[in-house]
Amino acid sequence: MSIEDKIRKEMIQRFGDAYKAFGLNKLMGHIVALLIYSGEPLSLGDISKYLHRSKGPVSQILKRLRDRKLIRKAWSPENNRQDFYEIEPEIFENAFRNNLELIKNNVRIAKQLKSVVKNVKSNEAATLKQRMDEMESFYVLMEQHYRNFLAEWITAREKIYK
Repeated sequence: MSIEDKIRKEMIQRFGDAYKAFGLNKLMGHIVALLIYSGEPLSLGDISKYLHRSKGPVSQILKRLRDRKLIRKAWSPENNRQDFYEIEPEIFENAFRNNLELIKNNVRIAKQLKSVVKNVKSNEAATLKQRMDEMESFYVLMEQHYRNFLAEWITAREKIYK
């Protein structure tokens, strides 16, 4: 096994473990790592072959990754009958933005639950109100930090690509 093969294998394994740790499908991490590693777009068949997986699950994960704007279809001059895939240029920023959407959703959940229990008079409702206040405050602050980070990243990205 060449050093490149060892690096690719290690990267695929680590990304799979990281995605799994975040509650995502391990295969998502494997595909992302493979496409980050690859210097050229890969077809569904190529991806399936590299990962020793059948095309069905790989195809489903490719769609989910495209929906999350982590990968995109790419054109290949050698073969216009197959779809090829590559990472989105802003893959890491888009992954971060996906996390920001989860945080914004948590703010919405806290606000919704607060409105549901605001007129309920019980010890349990009082406790829930307090916890929803805390949840909302926590995620509002987190959202603010994420937005600040994105602004800093955009400035840093501009310096990288000058």
